[in-house]
Amino acid sequence: MPGSDVRVEALRGIDIDFREGESVAICGASGSGKSTLMNIIGCLDRPTSGRYVLGGTDVSELDDDQLSDIRGQRIGFVFQNFNLIAQLTVLENLEVPMFYQGLPAPQRRERAWHIAGRVGLTERVHHRPTQLSGGQQQRAAIARALINDPLILLADEPTGNLDSTTGEQILTVFDELRAQGKTIIMVTHSPSVAERCDRIVTLRDGFVVEDTRSGNGRSHPATS
Repeated sequence: MPGSDVRVEALRGIDIDFREGESVAICGASGSGKSTLMNIIGCLDRPTSGRYVLGGTDVSELDDDQLSDIRGQRIGFVFQNFNLIAQLTVLENLEVPMFYQGLPAPQRRERAWHIAGRVGLTERVHHRPTQLSGGQQQRAAIARALINDPLILLADEPTGNLDSTTGEQILTVFDELRAQGKTIIMVTHSPSVAERCDRIVTLRDGFVVEDTRSGNGRSHPATS
């Protein structure tokens, strides 16, 4: 901890693989290590030891600029609070990540229209976030996360601020993306949301204590 000699181990000896095209729910109580794990997967934090390989690249020792490039090109983030820019339209919000990747304006606009259609927002692209429902804002956030065709989507409680009907609609979007081959990793406290995933990884005190795959009905206690 800052200013002290106390060392806090948020994760302890985790050895885990995520497969291309699967959806994974990360579950556990507060303080179990979920946020730290997601920050490492999202290249926001570096592991203090061990390796993290993403798409064949060991990103554990990359510098800040290289990690920024990885985040922009290979990882899509979907936040519980949407994190859309209020002053911009949906279309403009979708263009922002491509601007930082240096894509020309015509290409940005064409791809933004395509992705907006993919999540069912074609008729709302000229609206600003405050003119959208919660579900539409989350669709816009998902579209923005998809805009650079990332290897993985990371979602933090993606239905946490939505009513049950709207949440179901958003989960259907994730189902469709998984069917199209996207890898989706989401933190959730909701058992019903977790059960929609191919796999449920449960953390406790920094350890993976259970890794359950759908289809075989068996849970696999983890060892460390």
